[in-house]
Amino acid sequence: MARFYDPKDETDCCRVEAILRKGGIEYFLRQERRGTGMMEIHVAEEDVPRAEELLTQGRGR
Repeated sequence: MARFYDPKDETDCCRVEAILRKGGIEYFLRQERRGTGMMEIHVAEEDVPRAEELLTQGRGR
């Protein structure tokens, strides 16, 4: 698994999770190592290009 996205807040995290779910990308959340309490979104390395594409499309809406 590869770190894919560092959400800036809970709303951003929920938005990216929804995009990934809709696109059929499996992901998991992991607490940041910096101890901020925020979560990082991880996806399989082979899914990173598709996840990036979905995220880019989601921003254009």
